[in-house]
Amino acid sequence: EDQQFRTIFQQIAGDEMEISASELRNVLNRVVSEQREMNTEGFSLESCRSMIALMDMDGTGRLNLQEFRHLWIKIKQWQGIFKHYDTEQSGCISSYEMRNAVNDAGFRLNNQLYDIITMRYANENMNIDFDSFISCLVRLEGMFRAFQAFDQDGDGTIRLSVLEVRNNLTIWLS
Repeated sequence: EDQQFRTIFQQIAGDEMEISASELRNVLNRVVSEQREMNTEGFSLESCRSMIALMDMDGTGRLNLQEFRHLWIKIKQWQGIFKHYDTEQSGCISSYEMRNAVNDAGFRLNNQLYDIITMRYANENMNIDFDSFISCLVRLEGMFRAFQAFDQDGDGTIRLSVLEVRNNLTIWLS
């Protein structure tokens, strides 16, 4: 299976063995389009850029094999959570279900943050589609990862100067 994954990645990535946001979008959309029960329009280029920003550990702006594998594992995990709550296979989950899905993904948030997420990611019917769900989790993952990097003593609090906030805004907003 590992060799099969590598072979597929090589076909996508070519000789440079890295994939761009548009290549990532193409491969992810091909995979989800084959899954009829997902009922999704696929991933936006913006979502794929955010995924690369989260997983690109070597700063190339592209994903190598290991980075792509790590992202793939996350997406499959998050897809399972989404499918669990999308019981009607409509391609959307309600904002109420979103709270439970975010919890299942390992993020414990307060009510104010859930409200912010709903305002940001829900459509006019207060539903969240698969692309928005993944985009939300990618951003949460990035923010939690950044917080943990600053929380060196592990007590759940950090103290940042204005300069530190400014210097790290690009990481948090990616």
